Amino acid sequence: MHVRTLTGCLAAALLSLPLLSGQAVAAGSPAAARVITYDASGSAEFRSAVDQGAAIWNESVEGAELRPVPAGQRADIRILADDGWPRALPTSLGRGTVWIGRQAVDEGYNTVRISSHELGHILGLPDRKPGPCSSLMSGSSAGVPCTNPYPNAAEKAEVEDNFAGAAGSPSAVAGPVPVLVED
Repeated sequence: MHVRTLTGCLAAALLSLPLLSGQAVAAGSPAAARVITYDASGSAEFRSAVDQGAAIWNESVEGAELRPVPAGQRADIRILADDGWPRALPTSLGRGTVWIGRQAVDEGYNTVRISSHELGHILGLPDRKPGPCSSLMSGSSAGVPCTNPYPNAAEKAEVEDNFAGAAGSPSAVAGPVPVLVED
């Protein structure tokens, strides 16, 4: 009986804390998305594909929001074009460098799928090869005909788990050990 009363009092006290700090928080309301900025100024002819890949992630998950970096600020993600194979180098969760490689594009792979896939690595997802076209993280193993740039339900859930409680700046959240991810 005393445990129930104490628990009830403790719960009431904890629920009132946001109100004491001047912030009203509804019980069960989702946490704010962690804003992750990207600089696509070095992505050359792939700029539109990069923006589309970011938009796909923004409509697919609530825990992270990808935005172009404001002028004069440092981006969390640098996106570059080069003549190699597409790849990502995450330095921590929500930070790193992406290369949109022309080699895959020259072979016929879809630029929006490439962009969305590589951004998925920065959001903490590994490659899942071989895999079907319905899996964004199957990457090139789905073949040239695959143009699906959308994460499936499991991939969305994994990104949501990665960013659960991680609202705020990317530097506040530790991430994976840097590993170059090539597709």
